[in-house]
Amino acid sequence: MQKTIFITGASTGLGKATAKLFQAKGWNVIATMRDPEKEKELTQLENVTLLPLDVTNTEQIKTTAAKAISLHTIDVVFNNAGYGLVGALEALSDEQIVKQINTNLLGVLRVTKEFIPNFREKKSGLFISTTSIGGLFTFPLNSIYHAAKFAIEGWSEGMSFELGLHNIGIKTIAPGGIVTDFISRSLDQGTHPAYQELQDKLFGVMDTMMESASTAEYIAEIVYEAATDGKDQVRYVAGEDANALYKRRLEIGTEDFRKEIRTQIIG
Repeated sequence: MQKTIFITGASTGLGKATAKLFQAKGWNVIATMRDPEKEKELTQLENVTLLPLDVTNTEQIKTTAAKAISLHTIDVVFNNAGYGLVGALEALSDEQIVKQINTNLLGVLRVTKEFIPNFREKKSGLFISTTSIGGLFTFPLNSIYHAAKFAIEGWSEGMSFELGLHNIGIKTIAPGGIVTDFISRSLDQGTHPAYQELQDKLFGVMDTMMESASTAEYIAEIVYEAATDGKDQVRYVAGEDANALYKRRLEIGTEDFRKEIRTQIIG
């Protein structure tokens, strides 16, 4: 029987790469995005359905999830929509902070909640969420982004217990850098003169880190692995850069790793 994946944030980057990969593997794909009428590539593919979804719109989450469930038996929900935010806390507006939490945390929770009754009724299903290495450890001037991504990591682990009662899985994909236009397209920032020098250093380090970034297509393969390997495993660290950093953190411990990051970026 043909399986179906529901994807948020499928207009570009990892979301689109995942949609194309699953379609090529013979799956039905429900690709959601804020402006599906602007999408030209996915509309050309067989067994791909585009639906509108802004994950900060609670009513649209309900209607789009219901529409998806009416179209196909959903096997996997991939929470991928994201918004990046860089800046010192005192440099950020309340609007920026709320947008970050709404998109990267509450959107994931609300989308997931809409599908749980359906999964529970059929006693199967899998939720996968894109987090980040920024959900496992931190960098300077990313505190709100980390707050949201750490939350998804902890929430997913906690949800594994209650969902496991009904044979429903939950997993996270934690990539490092991905070669997409995320930084230019989805990265917001706040500036403050007290932190400008640090912010300049941080962007310099980010440029260097992107030299070892993975392609969206490579990370999509990890999403497919998580969706199909049948493992009772919550966390998938994805990409050579992410795995190297995560291994280093485990080797030297969390506090020494934090100090190492501080030395490398701040000096």
